[in-house]
Amino acid sequence: MQALAELKEQIRQALPELDVVIGWQQGFDALHTSPLFIRSEEDIDKLVVNEYCVTNPSSYLRELRGGKKVGLVLKGCDSRSVIQLLQEELLNKEDLTIFGFGCNGVMSLTKLQTRFGDIGYIKSVENDGTSVTVEAGEKKETVPFTELCADKCLTCSYPNTLQCTHFAGEESAKKPESETNKALEEFEKLSLEERFAFWQDQMRRCIRCYACRNACPMCVCKDHCLANSRDPKWLSEETDVQNNFMFQLIHVMHLTGRCVECGECERACPMDIPIMLLRRKMAGVVRDVFAYNAGTNPEDTPPLMCFKVEEPTIEERH
Repeated sequence: MQALAELKEQIRQALPELDVVIGWQQGFDALHTSPLFIRSEEDIDKLVVNEYCVTNPSSYLRELRGGKKVGLVLKGCDSRSVIQLLQEELLNKEDLTIFGFGCNGVMSLTKLQTRFGDIGYIKSVENDGTSVTVEAGEKKETVPFTELCADKCLTCSYPNTLQCTHFAGEESAKKPESETNKALEEFEKLSLEERFAFWQDQMRRCIRCYACRNACPMCVCKDHCLANSRDPKWLSEETDVQNNFMFQLIHVMHLTGRCVECGECERACPMDIPIMLLRRKMAGVVRDVFAYNAGTNPEDTPPLMCFKVEEPTIEERH
């Protein structure tokens, strides 16, 4: 892969000036990758870039603040997290080196498991860009890539890394399959009573492990989170519907105008709760009301960090 070879060379040249470069390495089978922290030239050869690089490396930035020089290998959706954090002055641009490439979509392991069931160890996976052939045990099946890719990839308008220091390979020409998320469209057709019943059922399954919060690159107040606060005590640790729903709604409100829809929260959830429905809804409201798309333009000011007497997209009532 041309982009991978170029990335490795770019990292090799930049590494002497950096404390660490965060990317991906091969996981325990053909379908999984795991985070890679490159600190030496020997680590560079472990780097992989493919459709199984689902994690967002920028989620580790909050642990590496404080003057460290950090390099990041980022997909287009990942880079939006960094731009948003820079807009909020939570990162110093001088401390970051971004290595970018063109992405044609990543695989959803949840969709794969739903399609194939408990398939165990994956022998091989082949992806020609339009279809995926999975071989596991005695089973081998070919499926269209659009049926197995992450939901965010179907509506992605930013397949190429934004505002990167170095770009490897050719830019992706991938276009969104749809302008709107189909799951959200179907959900919004439900009545208010049906929606509430849906979320009650989902919140009964929540074990409040905070994986969604911990995986989110925008949750920078983790050490001061109201879920862990004892004085004052804002939220009970009981895992009942009321408290679980309260936590999720507060989480959504804290991400309003900030969520870049990278999907890490939903991907990390061990209970497969579709919490991106809430985040996508709020992101859509922010786009409609403030004409703002989080993490796309470093010159923009997030709408909830500024005040205007009149918003151009809001018709004033006199």
